Amino acid sequence: MLNIAQKRPLSPADRQDRASKRQKPEFPISNNHSRSTTLSIPEKYTVAWICALYTEYVAADALLDERHEGPEYVSHNDNNHYTLGKFGRHNVVIAVLPDGEYGIAAALSVAKDITHTFSNIRIGLMVGIAGGAPNLTHEIRLGDIVVSAPRDGKGGVFQYDFGKTVQNREFHPTGFLNQPPKLLRAAVAGLRKKFEGNGHQL
Repeated sequence: MLNIAQKRPLSPADRQDRASKRQKPEFPISNNHSRSTTLSIPEKYTVAWICALYTEYVAADALLDERHEGPEYVSHNDNNHYTLGKFGRHNVVIAVLPDGEYGIAAALSVAKDITHTFSNIRIGLMVGIAGGAPNLTHEIRLGDIVVSAPRDGKGGVFQYDFGKTVQNREFHPTGFLNQPPKLLRAAVAGLRKKFEGNGHQL
């Protein structure tokens, strides 16, 4: 003979307690992807960051303060791969040279394609791994940041193959590129004022 126990009617307090337990997730929800946003409108980006190497591309992505989803539209004339995000107060688009391609022509092609999709770019930067140039006057090592500016009739941007050395003598430049945009040169003046007034803490 079986004893079948009758269920006791739930009180209002029991019903509220069960309802609250159903609303609570069994496992905590991860917020690892909270940095990803949907700011994918090309017109919102004003800074282009071009990497020559894949390793530089990985490092650039890691430095972003905020990651955005991919662009909602890419021009059919644009062959680049993009990473979008925010660096400080700036919306940045990062691109990398195609695998196996190097040099000025490849970088120029990437820069040109960027403008097809991102029409409001104001600054284009080639950022990556550079070599040190240690000497007795200026001890420039890998990791240092060197800022050049137009001086003595020269543009301030030096192209490494615009020069020659004659009979083991001093290197003589044979040409130079145009000076950086006025926006960047104005920023350099602002940095000089800041560090001369407050010190650079180095």
